[in-house]
Amino acid sequence: MCSFDGEGLLRPKQEGPLGLVIRGDKDEQAVLCSEDKTYDLKVADTSNMLLFIPGCKIPEQLKMEETHGNIIHTEIFGFSNNYWELRRCRPKLKKLKKLLMENTYEGPDSEKEKDSSHSKYTTEDLLDQIQASEEEIMTQLQVLNACEIGGYWRILEFDYEMKLLNHITQLVDSESWSFSKVPLNTCLQELGPLEPEEMIEHCLKCYGKKYTEEGEVYFELSADKICRATAQMLLQNAVKFNLAEFQEVWQQSVPEGMTTRLDQLKVVCINNINFQRKSVVGFVELTIFPTVANLNRIKLNSKQCRIYRVRINDLEAAFIYNDPTLEVCHSESKQRNLNYFSNAYAAAVSAVDPDAGNGELCIKVPSELWKHVDELKVLKIHINFSLDQPKGGLHFVVPSVEGSMAERGAHVFSCGYQNSTRFWFPCVDSYSELCTWKLEFTVDAAMVAVSNGDLVETVYTHDMRKKTFHYMLTIPTSASNISLAIGPFEILVDPYMHEVTHFCLPQLLPLLKHTTSYLHEVFEFYEEILTCRYPYSCFKTVFIDEAYVEVAAYASMSIFSTNLLHSAMIIDETPLTRRCLAQSLAQQFFGCFISRMSWSDEWVLKGISGYIYGLWMKKTFGVNEYRHWIKEELDKIVAYELKTGGVLLHPMFGGGKEKDNPAPHPHFSIKHPHTLSWEYYTMFQCKAHLVMRLIENRISMEFMLQVFNKLLSLASTASSQKFQSHMWSQMLVSTSGFLKSISNVSGKDIQPLIKQWVDQSGVVKFYGSFAFNRKRNVLELEIKQDYTSPGTQKYVGPLKVTVQELDGSFNHTLQIEENSLKHDIPCHSKSRRNKKKKIPLMNGEEVDMDLSAMDADSPLLWIRIDPDMAVLRKVDSEQADFMWQYQLRYERDVVAQQEAISALERFPTPASRLALTDVLEQEQCFYRVRMAACFCLAKIANSMVSTWTGPPAMKSLFTRMFCCKTCPNIVKTNNFMSFQSYFLQKTMPVAMALLRDVHNLCPKEVLTFILDLIKYNDNRKNKVRYFNVNKTSQCCKTCKVASCIKNVRNCLHPSFLIRDLAETEPYIVSVSSLLVTCLMCDNYHKYVSLFLFSVDRSYEELQWLLTMVQNDPVPYVRHKILNMLTKNPPFTKSMESPLCNEALVDQLWKLMNSGTSHDWRLRCGAVDLYFTLFGLSRPSCLPLPELGLVLNLKEKKAVLNPTIIPEAIAGNQEAAVNPSSHTQLVGFQNPFSSSQDEEEIDMDTVHDSQAFISHHLNMLERPSTPGLSKYRPANSRSALIPQHSAGCDGTPTTKPQWNMELPRKGTGKEQPPLEMSVHTAAAAPLSVFGKEPASSKHSEHHHHHHHEHKKKKKKHKHKHKHKHRRDGRERGRGPLAFPSPAGGRSARSPSLSD
Repeated sequence: MCSFDGEGLLRPKQEGPLGLVIRGDKDEQAVLCSEDKTYDLKVADTSNMLLFIPGCKIPEQLKMEETHGNIIHTEIFGFSNNYWELRRCRPKLKKLKKLLMENTYEGPDSEKEKDSSHSKYTTEDLLDQIQASEEEIMTQLQVLNACEIGGYWRILEFDYEMKLLNHITQLVDSESWSFSKVPLNTCLQELGPLEPEEMIEHCLKCYGKKYTEEGEVYFELSADKICRATAQMLLQNAVKFNLAEFQEVWQQSVPEGMTTRLDQLKVVCINNINFQRKSVVGFVELTIFPTVANLNRIKLNSKQCRIYRVRINDLEAAFIYNDPTLEVCHSESKQRNLNYFSNAYAAAVSAVDPDAGNGELCIKVPSELWKHVDELKVLKIHINFSLDQPKGGLHFVVPSVEGSMAERGAHVFSCGYQNSTRFWFPCVDSYSELCTWKLEFTVDAAMVAVSNGDLVETVYTHDMRKKTFHYMLTIPTSASNISLAIGPFEILVDPYMHEVTHFCLPQLLPLLKHTTSYLHEVFEFYEEILTCRYPYSCFKTVFIDEAYVEVAAYASMSIFSTNLLHSAMIIDETPLTRRCLAQSLAQQFFGCFISRMSWSDEWVLKGISGYIYGLWMKKTFGVNEYRHWIKEELDKIVAYELKTGGVLLHPMFGGGKEKDNPAPHPHFSIKHPHTLSWEYYTMFQCKAHLVMRLIENRISMEFMLQVFNKLLSLASTASSQKFQSHMWSQMLVSTSGFLKSISNVSGKDIQPLIKQWVDQSGVVKFYGSFAFNRKRNVLELEIKQDYTSPGTQKYVGPLKVTVQELDGSFNHTLQIEENSLKHDIPCHSKSRRNKKKKIPLMNGEEVDMDLSAMDADSPLLWIRIDPDMAVLRKVDSEQADFMWQYQLRYERDVVAQQEAISALERFPTPASRLALTDVLEQEQCFYRVRMAACFCLAKIANSMVSTWTGPPAMKSLFTRMFCCKTCPNIVKTNNFMSFQSYFLQKTMPVAMALLRDVHNLCPKEVLTFILDLIKYNDNRKNKVRYFNVNKTSQCCKTCKVASCIKNVRNCLHPSFLIRDLAETEPYIVSVSSLLVTCLMCDNYHKYVSLFLFSVDRSYEELQWLLTMVQNDPVPYVRHKILNMLTKNPPFTKSMESPLCNEALVDQLWKLMNSGTSHDWRLRCGAVDLYFTLFGLSRPSCLPLPELGLVLNLKEKKAVLNPTIIPEAIAGNQEAAVNPSSHTQLVGFQNPFSSSQDEEEIDMDTVHDSQAFISHHLNMLERPSTPGLSKYRPANSRSALIPQHSAGCDGTPTTKPQWNMELPRKGTGKEQPPLEMSVHTAAAAPLSVFGKEPASSKHSEHHHHHHHEHKKKKKKHKHKHKHKHRRDGRERGRGPLAFPSPAGGRSARSPSLSD
């Protein structure tokens, strides 16, 4: 069926006896095509040997001949252990349109038709060049509206096509025909003299449907197709169109009797993306299926977007915008404590939570559609919006260099934490709301738009300056999994999987080819273990600069950081990048294709994707790397939970109530992902996959994979039900559904395990000690539990203990029930004093040991508690130092060796030094163990500094392994072909930089050694042209900074490190060397502040970092600075520091209150830093607050303290004596009628101050009162953003003078209101934030109806009585009193005038 030429390449076409054809050029992977299907050819291995025998007959042929069974002796010509496996694949049809567009047909009189040099393709030509079956090619030709002219397939040029259409529509109009009945023969007769008849008929086929009536052939023209083509013709020559003007011109351009509608423009994109202004203009159309009658308002999610117009079923709809997360605490200046902020922020997030039916954008359903809604008919919502200089959601990268945007590499991409799609277009931003998508993006001709789903077509404008990308995603997907990337990307089709496409920025294509060359193997692994095909029809990887995170997975595409790209010469980055690719692909199955039911089910998706990613890691990098990763993840989650109090995987009941045993995280709420600390969420993902591993230990891997396959099969079936959206719930996973699948598949009950690790937070803390009873030959093992400390819990269940004895290794399973329990474990060996015998290990290996160090009366070599890490635990085991040394030398499990290394830090003895040195010299030892031994040896050397003899630790070993024999101070020419040696070579200098002498200084001998490494480092002959100089940067960071930089400067001229990259590559090329360069420059202290935080901890450096948090253009840099400041703070709440002052409190409070509303992650990072510096309660540096309420228990009254009223009205002294003035109590967000007299509050509703605060915080969860938007004062917008102090120009200063000089009272003069739009709410520079307005009319709008003065209640009710009676007549709908449709917005809504 196929043959090979002399070079071993498949010939383009070989026909087989069964009508099968192998197609493909030399640079393409061959496919096998039948008459109607296409298959990939994959080489598959088989355990059976295939023999090639001449004249061999198959069993069916033998049955036909009816011969007797005789043994035939024959010659075997050859054999094989693999075969070609066929896999059904999508036809490779993208090339078809490309070929036909090379020479479009412009009519018979065109000059191109007279030139025979232009390419033309017959059916045979297309079959030879297109990798698809004949039937699939013919179907695609019909889709492309191609026609056969003179035996060649051609696509009509658009202008010529419109010319033919114009002839037809004019004829229809002149003859007064109906568009549904156009006679073919008459058209051909009338238009034949103008154009060829076959072109007229072809145009009728393209825009109409053929039918026969009474023997006559007619065409029914499609109004939608004609209107769409007319719109495309208008937009081709227009750079930008006002929507209203476009609709008017469009309607005038179509034939009379046809009506234009915007929903006809699903194929025509009118979006405009401007890189210079960093703006986006577009529209979104949502199809809503009402599930209940009496629906009068629809809530959507939208942040930053400026909404111009909303229409429902072509009717103008009023709308109101309200985002309580823009400013969490309005005009709050007395509290400044995180308890208050955390409650307010959680309430604000819940108020716009789509899973609770809330949102920032509330749209009123027009009364004309109420009957339509009651009949549960479909609603189509059309929203026109724009986005100008977004602070989050969409990130523009525009380098400041010369050239066009494409030449500068400008690009934009979507980003964000959790469901952040609302930041760049209005939607229902929930993971549980699925729908199909049609995505269209119009960009410059030099740009490429990449989005979810299949690229249907790319349409150029007439002037070829712009083009529109049309994507179709037919698999139901949540809005949170929709993404976009636009830039001058270079494109690479994966040579192994044609449905996979890779995109990168210009000039990075060679790196892209190497980086992604391994991806097809990850696909094959996941499909094999899950026994399920990849769920989407395509997959796209996009590598961009200034990434939000290194890996972001979305439906059918993933966005990666450009930093992951690397060449074949790079060692360090290869495993990291492959891990990122595998991680993103695992999330395509569980996270994108299968989504979650609610936030409380997030752990299931993160756990499954992390679990199968771990299986891939075990298969790719080996068991040692996998177990090291599990140990690393376990250590991280244990340390975090013991430090912070625990991680709760399933924080909610079904009814929304919090668990009885919630994780004690007092400074943030765990009820919503947008309120979580980023570190907590990272540990949440870590714990989720570890718990999945525990479930696997309970039910077995086979059952585990069967459960995953069942979930994917149900989801795949549901996704194919295009018109039965109720079936799509099978694509959502819940905790209860997941546990039910486990029970059905395995038949095992894992509820105790779930209750222990999912429904509760905390880890287990074991203390182990033992004694050997020689008389009984018994090991007396005592295991204690600590479950009273924060972050711990009690464990009851089995626990495995491994005891290595002289006669072998033995496993024992103990049942843990009590807090402290002694177990007697019988020993299988007896002490053998001086008898020499090989010791059998757990893996069956037998080794010789020097037993002189062990106890002569004990046969025990070492003991391990929970060696398989089957419990989330921390184990502190007491053993003699020689036992840890034996375990390090002879135990073959990398986890055991790492545990031994950690334990030996407590035993700084010559024996420990020797054991660590032996491990460093063992080439068979796992490289990560040898790297850990380097750092342990450095710590032991520092502890033994007074008794240490010989050269510094590791120096002799490094010299012997990596330096010249004749000149020990010169390192050999680099040769990194041995990866283990490479990692050891780069780690040992880093560890040596940690050495200290008796004066706590880095020894001069070590400094000289490291400087010689830099000076004589030679990478010119190295095939792997890369040398990581972490050792240098570590030297600069771990030695005294000033002395190190002084020595480096004396050794090297600064120009050496600032040479061109190509020139310095043979010497020092790495990120670390760039860091060293920064450390050597004049402003090195700032960079030390970023990575280390300088010893000085000066006010200027802190302000420099906080200014970067606000102004740096890269989101990751802003987040990382906050994260590193939190981990290494300048001071803490328990310290006295001159940096702790009222100005810093005010600055950080404004940063997290309103300055980071555009980025959930950044806001939570600011909250973490605030908690680290000041704690939960009011910062100690602030003056003591005066009492806000005075309770009179005898008279059951609460009175306002008049001393705080002047501050509540921003220092306006007149308001303090004016009985009619209305002010707001700062901190409580409640308007009161304030006067100099004591005001009364009803004690029936307010029992104490805490209840009073909670009552007002709960009001944040309620929607704004309907009907008051038009009564809101015009200057209420100024309450949304902090007002600038007079004279502030937004330029950050080195040391703002706002430490003690700022007055606490108001100035007595009100600032003018600021113009507002949604996306500018956080745009004020952080360093120039003034005091927040003390009185907020916005808050007054929210709470005026609920907390008015007691004496005003009856009057207030009477005032609105008539309004409520009128609303009741509207069929109980309670519609909003919106402004007119022309305005369509509240005072807080972004408007055109703004």
